[in-house]
Amino acid sequence: MTPATEQPRSSAQTGARRSTDSGARSALVVGATGIGGSALVDLLTDRGWAVTALSRRPISGRPGVRPLSADLRSADDLARVLADERPTHVFFTAWSRQETEEQNIAVNGGMVRDLLAALSAAPVQHVALVTGLKHYLGPFEAYGQGDMPDTPFHEEEARLDAPNFYYAQEDELFAAAERAGFTWSVHRSHTVIGHAVGNAMNIGLTLAAYASICRELGLPFVFPGSLTQWNSLTDMTDATVLAEQMVWASTSEAGRDQAFNVVNGDVFRWRWMWARIAEYFGVQPVGPEAEPQPLERRMAGMDEVWQRIVRANGLVEPDLSRVASWWHTDADLGREMEVVTDISKSRLAGFAVHHRTVDSFTALFDRYREDKLIPLA
Repeated sequence: MTPATEQPRSSAQTGARRSTDSGARSALVVGATGIGGSALVDLLTDRGWAVTALSRRPISGRPGVRPLSADLRSADDLARVLADERPTHVFFTAWSRQETEEQNIAVNGGMVRDLLAALSAAPVQHVALVTGLKHYLGPFEAYGQGDMPDTPFHEEEARLDAPNFYYAQEDELFAAAERAGFTWSVHRSHTVIGHAVGNAMNIGLTLAAYASICRELGLPFVFPGSLTQWNSLTDMTDATVLAEQMVWASTSEAGRDQAFNVVNGDVFRWRWMWARIAEYFGVQPVGPEAEPQPLERRMAGMDEVWQRIVRANGLVEPDLSRVASWWHTDADLGREMEVVTDISKSRLAGFAVHHRTVDSFTALFDRYREDKLIPLA
């Protein structure tokens, strides 16, 4: 199959595309209450953009942000809500988890297609799409199976010979760009660390909840994943770095019509990081057993414990299922292969934002404490 970066671009086509440098910029952030979407809203408003935040539940309390609510899975609802919207830039950060990859493709590919169709009358100059490393690792149903490229993963790798909703989303983006003449960028993040509640893939808040429960019960902070993840190099993506790269690509000539990996820029081993997280929460770090010990099993029945923590500390979210995404953290930490990405392409193109992942974790935990989502020390 063809790598996503090898889309045809003649000089005539490129010249005919809408300029990303002219006039006032207005952003439509799709999935604005999620980890990536929230960071984008913050960054864009700080930089003076006119921001419209689209989500299923309308965003609230954000000065300078206009909220919109729509069901992304409904073409009719999107057409109704977006009929009068005229953004110059679209940032698509949403996805909807389904039971099978066939359903993931239908729903998530359809959301990109229907949203861009609903904006066909808008003066869209650029669309930035967030995907992830399942581009290289395969879909949930065949995750890490079969022939995969060697690490570190490079953007020019051919697509895997397996159905993948990320590929479907890309193809809908490319087709719409060809029809409408806007430029595009794809941003392949690793595990994203950022501020959100009720998110389906939130390792930061999940580990914070796990550590808080361990401290409440006097339990050791056991690494739930595989020996491979414990010992291998890996990397992660701070949501602020993801947001910075998306805005850079959408306003830079070097970012147009390209796919980019996006991670913090450092690498680490979980055997090093686990002790730092444990120290932050005042719990005893313990390494992995011979086989993974999934959090989904270890934390089963902890809802009452969490509610006790909430009451004792005046926290704001008593529903543990909205705080912790055990399944996703188990999948991330339980992998039996090294997962690390190459970011030379974006660096050479001019994107130079860099974070230390341990600082990303501690800054996020500090913010969750300030927001009364996890207890103080």
